[in-house]
Amino acid sequence: LMKIASALLDIHDAQECVSDVYFIVWNKIPPLIPGCFRVFIGRIARNISVSRYRAEHSKKRSGGIKVLLSELDDCIPSSSDVERSAELSELTELMNEWLASLSEQDRALFIRRYWYGEELKTLAALCGISGSNMAQKMFRLRKALKKFLEERGAWQ
Repeated sequence: LMKIASALLDIHDAQECVSDVYFIVWNKIPPLIPGCFRVFIGRIARNISVSRYRAEHSKKRSGGIKVLLSELDDCIPSSSDVERSAELSELTELMNEWLASLSEQDRALFIRRYWYGEELKTLAALCGISGSNMAQKMFRLRKALKKFLEERGAWQ
């Protein structure tokens, strides 16, 4: 949880988010039984972290998540396009289908970059390639995602 939160926030805010996650999970678990607990709490942690990040940076222009989201702008439709072309759940299904079609390594890299917010240099070191090669690999993955979504009619 700390890894997810600290990818977007400073250590103090990340610790607060983790505390919030535990509180939310404590209140939701009795009536709700999650299929995969790790994914369940990971999603809550990410949502809380993104919300806090947006609240803190709403008037500022900075890197962080804005950089990650801007990288995906060219391949994922905007919310207004999504509403016209497909339900959000359909886009989620398409994303899952596309991710399942990737190799295990490419899927892991894409998720680590765009879900967990890991830096390119960290991913490059993990794969034993240069940062520019990793940037190129991520560019190709985004291009493949855009093509996939265009073929399925989710991107006009």
